[in-house]
Amino acid sequence: MDLIFINDLRASTLIGIYPREKALPQTVEISLQIGTSTASAGASDDIGDTIDYAQVVDRLRSELAIRHFNLLERLAEYVATLLLEDFGATWVRVSIAKLGMMRGVQRVGVVIERGAAA
Repeated sequence: MDLIFINDLRASTLIGIYPREKALPQTVEISLQIGTSTASAGASDDIGDTIDYAQVVDRLRSELAIRHFNLLERLAEYVATLLLEDFGATWVRVSIAKLGMMRGVQRVGVVIERGAAA
C-alpha cells in the first residue's frame, strides 16, 4: 500500500457544542494519509489512475463549509468515510485539530484510522 498525504489543510466549518460555536464557523486543520495503490499512476503518469489530492481538498472545503458537527470525532469519521467511499481509498489516517481553543494550548484534536470494508 502506498500513501498520498495532505498536511495542514485549513478549512472553515461549524464545529462545536457551545452556542457561539454553532453560530460562527471555525478554522480546522486537517492532515490526511490516504492509503491506495499508486502503481498504475506511476506507470501511466495519468491523474485518472490515482486519488487526485486537489479534488480531495476542493471537496473537503466545499462539504465542510455547509455542515455542522458537534464533535471533532464526528467530523473525523465524516472525512474518513468520504475518502474511503467516494475516493476509493483502502485505508486512511485523519487528524483534525481546532486551533487556539484554550488559553495556552495551540491545538486540540483527534486522530483516527479506518480501512475500507472487506
